[in-house]
This record gives sequence, structure tokens and C-alpha cells, in this order.
Amino acid sequence: MKHQISDLSGTFTLNNGVEMPYLGLGVYMSHNGEEVINAVRWALEAGYRHVDTAPIYRNESGVGQGIKDSNLPREDVFVVSKVWNSDHGYDKTIKAFDKSLEQLQLDYLDLYLVHWPVVGKYTDTWLALEELYKQKKVRAIGVSNFLRHQLEDVMEIAEITPMVNQMEFHPFLVQQDLIDFCQQHKIQYEAWSPLMQGKVFDLPEFKQLADKYNKSIAQIVLRYDLQKGVITIPKSSKKQRIISNANIFDFELSQSDMKFIDDMDRNHRYGPDPDNFEWSVVI
Repeated sequence: MKHQISDLSGTFTLNNGVEMPYLGLGVYMSHNGEEVINAVRWALEAGYRHVDTAPIYRNESGVGQGIKDSNLPREDVFVVSKVWNSDHGYDKTIKAFDKSLEQLQLDYLDLYLVHWPVVGKYTDTWLALEELYKQKKVRAIGVSNFLRHQLEDVMEIAEITPMVNQMEFHPFLVQQDLIDFCQQHKIQYEAWSPLMQGKVFDLPEFKQLADKYNKSIAQIVLRYDLQKGVITIPKSSKKQRIISNANIFDFELSQSDMKFIDDMDRNHRYGPDPDNFEWSVVI
């Protein structure tokens, strides 16, 4: 399937019709205060319209300030946060959501995700997300780090199919079967850790591709994500890298190079395994 990729303002359409910008800024590990405020401001100045945070990153207030400082209309910025593992369960999820809104200084979120599938709790948590969605406090709801069987658990009790599944995704962890399952059910796939926690820069194959297209290694990987139909949120707090990461709309990877990257898949995780993680210390 060919995905329409035009420019930094481009979007993929979620299963409820909401347009989600396909390139965003991730802020994991960006320190609250000046570092994250600047990162958000620089990204928005460069034309990004999507920022992804979470309570466990401890920088929601800085993200909110960066958005405020940009002076962009609220509806122009797609803001994502997540419910953390210790806040699972119906009532606790509602409270956690309200706290995120307060930290971000916002009236609503564009997307709210279940951060990890905490065993025995994530279906109740999903029902709380459905309630927030029905109350129009959030424009779209989804999950993060859910494998097929966990998605099936949710879909069995859900009135509303998740709109997004945000997964560790990079050349060593493609999980094509999971991508296919999500596409079949119109669940938008999204990448975290697209650059393999920096390990991608050590791969000679990507140096060759970067030379071939006269692009950086990061630009090759991010372009690969978008051509796969995968939304991606590279993390950086450096102005030049934020700008450079978005310079991926003046070239296209050939089908053979897309397949070459697909074939690098080793089912190798750098982050925790969704089937086997210590929920209290996953980050």
C-alpha cells in the first residue's frame, strides 16, 4: 500500500476520521523546564504539529509551556499523553487523565494511550478511555506496547476499537504480523525508538543508504517509517537535529531499499518485552 507523504504538515487518518500528523516530536528523557520547553518550541517553529509525552517522562508541564509559548492555536497542535502503569483501573485512569490535562494546561487531548498492558488491569483502563472519549475530553484513544493477544483482549470488551498502537519499531524489530493485524483492524501503527536508541548509526548498511540518497542515517530511517505507513516520533532536544529529522520530504526510498530494510528484522528489542516487563520499573 502506498501512503501519501507530502510534507511536515501531512497526516494519516485514524479510524474515527481524526487526522494525526505522521511525524511528531518525542520528549522521552527530555528534562522538564528549559530543555523540553525549547525542544517543543523549536519543533513547532520548524513546522511540527505533533508532540508526544507521558506522565512518567515527568515533563508534561514543560511540554504544555512550550506549546503555550508557540502561540499556535490549540487546534493546530496534536498532543499525546498516556496513562502510566501505577494508574491503571477505571477510577485511577480518569484521575490520571485529569492530572495530565492540568500539567499540560490544556482542555482536551488529541490522543490518550494506555502506556503498557499491565496484566489483569488494562481492560478496565480501556473502559475509562472510552468514557473520556465519549465525554469529548480526548479526540482519539489507543494503546502502546500491545501485542496481538493484548489487542484482542481489549477488542473483546471494547465498544470502540483502539485508534493507535504505539510500539517499539525499527529495522531490527519490524513485527510485520502485528502491523498487518493492526492494518486489518484499522489501528494506526506508530513507532517509538525508531533510531534503535542510537544503535542504527553504527550499522554500515545505513551508512551506505545514507550515501546513496545523500541523506543522514536518521533521515533514511524516518522516511522508511513513513513509507511503511508508520507514524513516528523521533526524540531530540537539539535544535539542529529536530530540524534535520523533518527534512525527509524531498526524496523517496525505492521499493527494493524498503524491502532491504524490512529484511534486517531480527525481532530484537532494546526496550522491555510487552509480555514480560516489571510494570513498576519499566522505564
